Amino acid sequence: MTNSKALTLINPQTGNLAFKLFTFTDISSFDHVQRLNYYSLIWIKEGNGKVKVDFSEYDFKENQLLAFAPYQPFMLASESELSGVVINFHPDFFCIHKHHEEVACNGVLFNNIYEPPYVNLDLASQNTFNMLLEQIKTEMQNPAIAQYELLISYLKILLITASRLKKEQQPNADTVLTNKEPFILQNLKNFIEMHFKVKHSPSDYADLLNITPKALAKITKNHFNKTLSNLIAERIIIEAKRELYLTNKTVKEIAYELGYDDEYYFSRFFKNNADISPQIYRETVGFARGMA
Repeated sequence: MTNSKALTLINPQTGNLAFKLFTFTDISSFDHVQRLNYYSLIWIKEGNGKVKVDFSEYDFKENQLLAFAPYQPFMLASESELSGVVINFHPDFFCIHKHHEEVACNGVLFNNIYEPPYVNLDLASQNTFNMLLEQIKTEMQNPAIAQYELLISYLKILLITASRLKKEQQPNADTVLTNKEPFILQNLKNFIEMHFKVKHSPSDYADLLNITPKALAKITKNHFNKTLSNLIAERIIIEAKRELYLTNKTVKEIAYELGYDDEYYFSRFFKNNADISPQIYRETVGFARGMA
C-alpha cells in the first residue's frame, strides 16, 4: 500500500461516495474538523498525536485503528510524521444499522459514547488488514462481476476483526476508581439505555442512582471526559440518526418517540448536537434503504 492514489467508487444513483481507499503521508487531510456523511476507518501506521472527537480528546499511536460514524466531528493533531491507510464507506454501500447483528460493530467500533474511538491492532490483525487491503486494492483497480459484493465481504471481515479486538481490550482498565464508582458507572450506562427516550435531565439519573447531581457530574466527567448531558444527548442523537436512516417516519414522529412534544425544539436539539438538521441528515445519508 505505498501508492497514495485514492481508489474511489461512486454510487451512480445518488452521486455519493460509496467506497474509498487511500493512503496518507501527512496530517493535512485531518488537521481540521471533519463532519463526513460516511464512515471512516483510519489505520495509523506511523506516528502519534491527539484525536479530538465529539466532546473529548484522546492520545493515539501507531497501529491503532480510528473509527468514526457519519457526521461525527473529529480532527487529528500530530507533531511527528504521520502515515497510514483510510477506508471510507457510505451507509448506502454498507449499512451498519442494518447488519449490526452480522458484524457486531455498532456500539463497539462506531456509536460508542463510553469508549475511545480506536482499537489497538496486534501483529496478527495487522497482517490480516494488510492482506484485505491488498485484495480491496486489486478489486477496485480491476472491477469484475459482483465487485460490490466482494468488497463488502472484505469490509465485513475487517469490521469483525476490529470489533473482536476492541471487545477484548479495556481502555479504561487502568483508571483509578473508588469502590462505588464502577457500580455507579455501570448502572448509569444501563439507566441511560433504558430511559433516554423519556428522561433527558442529568438530575433524573442522579435520582435513579441515589446520588447528588454534583457528585454524579464529577464521576461522569472524570471517567468519560464528558458531561452527563453530553452522554444523554449523544444517545438520543444515535437513536434519532438510526430512525432517520432506516425508516420513513416523519421528524415529528421521531421526536415524539424520543420524548419531545415540540418538533422544532427537537430539530434545534439535533442540529446543536449533530451539526446538521434532521432533514439534511436524512437527505444526505438516506432513509429506508433497508426497505428498498
